[in-house]
Amino acid sequence: MYSSNLKGFILAVVSSAFIGSSFIIKKKGLRRAGVSGPRASVGGYGYLLEPLWWIGMITMVVGEIANFVAYIYAPAGLVTPLGALSIIVSAVLAHFLLKEKLQKMGMLGCLLCIVGSTVIVLHSPEERSLSSVEEIWELAIQPAFLLYTASVVAVTLVLILYCSPRHGQTNILIYIGICSMIGSLTVMSIKAIGIAIKLTLEGTNQLKYFQTWIFGMVAVTCIITQLNYLNMALDTFNTAIVSPIYYAMFTSFTIFASAIMFKDYSGQSLTSIASELCGFITVLSGTAILHSTREPDLPLITDLYTPLSPKVSWYIQSNGEWKQKDEDGSAPNFITVLRQDYFK
Repeated sequence: MYSSNLKGFILAVVSSAFIGSSFIIKKKGLRRAGVSGPRASVGGYGYLLEPLWWIGMITMVVGEIANFVAYIYAPAGLVTPLGALSIIVSAVLAHFLLKEKLQKMGMLGCLLCIVGSTVIVLHSPEERSLSSVEEIWELAIQPAFLLYTASVVAVTLVLILYCSPRHGQTNILIYIGICSMIGSLTVMSIKAIGIAIKLTLEGTNQLKYFQTWIFGMVAVTCIITQLNYLNMALDTFNTAIVSPIYYAMFTSFTIFASAIMFKDYSGQSLTSIASELCGFITVLSGTAILHSTREPDLPLITDLYTPLSPKVSWYIQSNGEWKQKDEDGSAPNFITVLRQDYFK
């Protein structure tokens, strides 16, 4: 038992290291791609031709596979909280490789995200046992989850069509919100596909059911959308901020979607529900702190031929003190009056 948990622990740590590193590698690839063409933040797709970006994608895939295998050897209560280590890996690598600084309050926000997410996971209900794709389909078409899906799609469309063009470059929650909400639907679809593959390998063919293919199409659509807006977020904002906010929001929406679809909280004690609520509030608090302490990135120079305005400094005397006055290229319109005793 202990050797099995140790394998799960090692795999979870390796997963976090790969996933955290992938954020940094992909951003370096995005920066390289932005030198020779339109950046991802403005709708460019030149990063698809950048080998470094693909290395980052492969690194993330390896991390996700390691995380999936870790659940085979260890319980979710051990593996899932360790996923927060990817935030620390990403922040440390961003500090050394991307020269992105994280303020002290930002570190506190990162810690709150980790603590809150850990509390949520440790008090989460047990996973429901499922035996077929058809059973998952029945859960997916129940009114409560259909309402959640419709709400996610509606809010996502508003963010994509209205908010993203106007505020996407200045508000980090727009891109990350799209990734997180769509990501919750991705997890539900991937779960169905995983069960279908497992049952098919065991001898019960699930590919003959149309539900399997619907879940597959939903998963592909959601994954493409996630990757697109995650790239835009990484290319626009500080990586040390994107990583924890994405982790916190994605975890929150996924737990919420799972609770609606699988009715996880039926039979849960009030203590467990209260603990998860406290964890959720902690995550939101950490996200707010991280967002408020984010250092704005330097603006891009869009016109290389725009001349720089000269800046002239003048020193004037006021109330017996010398003060500096800066003027941008304007001619002096005042005279400095010196005291007579200065020449004595």
